[in-house]
Amino acid sequence: DLTVTVITAFLWLVSTAAWAKAVTDIKISTGGSIVLEAESCKAPGTTCLFDSVTRMGTLNVSVMFGLLNMVLWGGNIWFVYKDTNLHN
Repeated sequence: DLTVTVITAFLWLVSTAAWAKAVTDIKISTGGSIVLEAESCKAPGTTCLFDSVTRMGTLNVSVMFGLLNMVLWGGNIWFVYKDTNLHN
């Protein structure tokens, strides 16, 4: 049980870090600077305006829940360790 709990906590850490990096990449890829890089906006006599950005609050919340879940599994390691023969 202890090994499975440690592995699960570690996998939550790795997957949350990967998801946080993906969220950052999504924000960069869909940000306001993307309009200035479009080929049609570089044409002479063309003006491109950036109107709005889609809200990404739910993505931020998903990263926070991933971190919270990792902390929860990390805390469970202590309780599982206390039930093993390794703890005196």
